[in-house]
Amino acid sequence: MTPDLMNRHALLSVAEMRAADAAAIEAGISGSELMERAGAAVAAAALDRWPSRPVLVLCGPGNNGGDGFVAARRLKEAGASVHLALLGNRDKLAGEAAEAASRWKGSLSELTPDLLTGAELVIDALFGAGLARPLDGVAQAVVQALVHRRIDSLAVDVPSGLDGDSGAILGGAAPAQLTVTFCRAKPGHYLLPGRDYCGELLVADIGIADSVVDRLSPRQWLNGPWAWRFLPPQAGQHKYDRGHVLLLGGSRMTGAARLAARAARRAGAGMATLLATEPALAIYAGDQPGLIVAPISELERYLADRRITAVLLGPGAGSGAATRKQVLEVLGRHKPCVLDADALSSFGGRPQDLFTAIAGPALMTPHEGEFARIFPGIAGHKLARARAAAALGRCCLLLKGSDTVVASPDGRVLINANAPASLATAGAGDVLAGIALACLGQGMDPPEAGGAAAWLHGAAAARFGHGLIAEDLPDMLPGVLTELWRDAKE
Repeated sequence: MTPDLMNRHALLSVAEMRAADAAAIEAGISGSELMERAGAAVAAAALDRWPSRPVLVLCGPGNNGGDGFVAARRLKEAGASVHLALLGNRDKLAGEAAEAASRWKGSLSELTPDLLTGAELVIDALFGAGLARPLDGVAQAVVQALVHRRIDSLAVDVPSGLDGDSGAILGGAAPAQLTVTFCRAKPGHYLLPGRDYCGELLVADIGIADSVVDRLSPRQWLNGPWAWRFLPPQAGQHKYDRGHVLLLGGSRMTGAARLAARAARRAGAGMATLLATEPALAIYAGDQPGLIVAPISELERYLADRRITAVLLGPGAGSGAATRKQVLEVLGRHKPCVLDADALSSFGGRPQDLFTAIAGPALMTPHEGEFARIFPGIAGHKLARARAAAALGRCCLLLKGSDTVVASPDGRVLINANAPASLATAGAGDVLAGIALACLGQGMDPPEAGGAAAWLHGAAAARFGHGLIAEDLPDMLPGVLTELWRDAKE
């Protein structure tokens, strides 16, 4: 991660955004000027998206409402038909919000759901990302009415009711077609369910310098190719230079490891070897001509081979003592590992045995059910849980979902947001594990491998489109990688 790209893709928590505002004010930009710039950005976005719509601006009692007052004034000055409604008493507004309200000379109504009757466009400036309690009373009723009437909405900072740190919905929220936030996006813009409420996201520059963001030292970023380096094959390389990856296949659910192996090969691993019990060898050997298949009795020999660059355990392995033994044996060799599926579930009730054994580079890839089995004491929202689990497990953790979170033990986090809903199909997680294996096997460290695998997985699914099944994903990877490498040259 280069510093400028880290800065550009940083996601600021609510507390960090408050600190950024404070630092900008200390550097000489007044709070009123920041509000003026924010409101102007909202007005410009509304005029650009809906150039001739009459606008109903809903303002709350805090600074988010102040942004709404500025936006309303700017829209009216541009010739738009604007009506403004306020939650609470104008006389009780304070600070910059009160100043912004004093400059509004148009109509002002008390906030009620009835005001939405006939509305064509709503600017939702009731509450921002720092909302600390669930919506209730009139605010909740208005938001519910906005949902039921399906009125086009532009949200200021976040749709009211959305928690900016977690993406949780506090008492209700209305989906926006467009959300305008400031300086940097927040985790809640990309974590579910918040992401589904934001619509298109526009991050407006209001004059807060990049140096301010640097000084905040944020620890969460939006995942993308900027965050990891995936190199194309180089002239002069041979297959072992591109990684020789090892997979342990199960005896019954053989499809899982077969999907993972194909994905690893399509993602660039120079060679893939799969070990399995004797009864299953023929199934694996007949699936992919380019996949080397050997009996599990040769595990010790393969682990001693320095050319093996990464190992995948878990897909279709079966949960129990035999899988636990294999996992501990592999971890004892300190080779880079992807721990997925049954390699994790096998340690349900005894997770410390797994955590203690991890001494080399490792990436855990649980879904929510597997996470609950090995981290039963960790609660909270997804970002917080992933961070806590990575620290407890002492390794990188990829917590799967449409909003996959890749967390490092030191608290660094990538949030992935390119996964389409079509990935909710059996076997997709096995493909993800295989991509991660190839990334580790080609020399990436676990956080990079997790970030790259999550993004490539989502991009492959998006490239295929509707009707996706897991078998389709590996064959989408060459096209995704070709585009990735082409874009990197431009």
